[in-house]
Amino acid sequence: MNFNTRIDKSQFSFGTPEEHDKEEMQYWKKASYEEKLMTITYLRECFYGTEATTGRLQRLYKFSKRK
Repeated sequence: MNFNTRIDKSQFSFGTPEEHDKEEMQYWKKASYEEKLMTITYLRECFYGTEATTGRLQRLYKFSKRK
């Protein structure tokens, strides 16, 4: 996946938010797991920095069975 910084003006479409949501859902249903994972990684880096994807977990959680 290539994340360009320039906007591709040929890819604009006009419609209602419901139409765009439906198209987006169809796109992500067809997307490969690799593409989904790359997008999630990219968004995590945008919001939290590269440490979020390259760093270690902060804590080790222990799960216990409830009685």
